Amino acid sequence: MDWENARYLLVEQQIRPWDVLDQKVLNRVLAVKREEFVPADKKELAFVDIELPLANGSQMLAPKMEAKLLQDIDPQITDKVLVVGAGTGYLMALAAGLVAHVYGVEIDAALVDVARANLATAGIINATVTQGDALAAAQKQGSFNAIIVTGSLAEVPASLKDQLAVGGRLIAVVGELPIMSATLFSCVEKGSFSENKLFEYNLPRLKNAVEKTAFAF
Repeated sequence: MDWENARYLLVEQQIRPWDVLDQKVLNRVLAVKREEFVPADKKELAFVDIELPLANGSQMLAPKMEAKLLQDIDPQITDKVLVVGAGTGYLMALAAGLVAHVYGVEIDAALVDVARANLATAGIINATVTQGDALAAAQKQGSFNAIIVTGSLAEVPASLKDQLAVGGRLIAVVGELPIMSATLFSCVEKGSFSENKLFEYNLPRLKNAVEKTAFAF
C-alpha cells in the first residue's frame, strides 16, 4: 500500500469533510504514521472510517473522530493534556506535537505496553502512559489544561472535571443510545463549568463507566 497517499486521502476525504480545518491538527495527521499504531493484523484497516476493535474489548477511535476531538479542545503549545483511554497511543501521538506534555491513562495493562512501545517507536518524548482507571482516582500530574475521553459516558463525573485547571477544556461523548453527543466542558472557575454540545456521535462505553441511576417511584 502507498501509505503516504492513503494518509493524504484520509485527510482530504474523511477528516476535512468533518469540519476539521485546523491546519496544525491536519499536519499532525499527516506526520504521524497511524498504520504503526494499529494492531499488525489490522494494518490494512488503518485508514478505514470505523472504530477499530482492539484486544480485550477496547477500541481505537475512527480517524476523523480522533482529529475532531483534538481540534475541538483547542490545543495550545503550553498545555498539559490528559487522554482517558490511551489505547494504542495514536491520539496521544497526535496531541504530543501540539502541546507541552500529554498523559495517557489506560485500564488495560497489555495496551499500556503497546502504547508505550508505539510512542517510543514514533520518537514521541513528551508523552507518558500509566495504567489505571481515570474515573476512579485523580491523576497525580493534574491539573490539566485539556482532557479527552475516548469512550462514552452516561455523564462526566465531577471527579474528572475537577482535574481541569481554570480555563481548561474537557471533551467526551455523553449520553445514552440512540443519541449521544460530543460535549465540551470548560472550567470557568474552580468547581464551575460551562457545557456545550458540539455534535451527535455514538461510542461504546468507556471501561468501568458508571451508568445513571434509575429512580423508581
